[in-house]
Amino acid sequence: MSDMSRHPLPRWTYLAGEERRVADHETLGLVKALVPSRYDDCVPAADVPLRYGLTLNDAGFFWEAHEILEAVWKAAPKGGRDRILLRACIQIANANLKRRMNRSHATRRLLREALADLDEWMVRGPDSVTGSFGEMFDVPALRALLLGHIDQPDAGAIVHLG
Repeated sequence: MSDMSRHPLPRWTYLAGEERRVADHETLGLVKALVPSRYDDCVPAADVPLRYGLTLNDAGFFWEAHEILEAVWKAAPKGGRDRILLRACIQIANANLKRRMNRSHATRRLLREALADLDEWMVRGPDSVTGSFGEMFDVPALRALLLGHIDQPDAGAIVHLG
């Protein structure tokens, strides 16, 4: 059994302010508990909480993806490229959530912020640690995808991270 298969998706999606039920904190808590207090040199590309957060986004669990990716971001090395890329992924998950809530202005703003983060990541140059999230992620492809989504925030298509 792979590490990912031991961590099921949440039982429901959560839309803050629009639903009476609370988020599935029990399911998310199991994965958040795997995030170290601090990653040493980088966030490994195969890190279970990282992969889980990306999977949540791609499965339509945007609020939940934000929660997990933010926990990983907080533990990522300060000032590192992985942290910048994680910030972009968090903004994308949040933009996907705003798109679901039909908030096109917020969607567009968040996608622009993510694009700025990706541009910053690219300007920093290849200082990634072998096996890191930033080294293994196709940032140029994600950047190109974002450019197509910024002008069409009401199109209904989500931005995938996995």
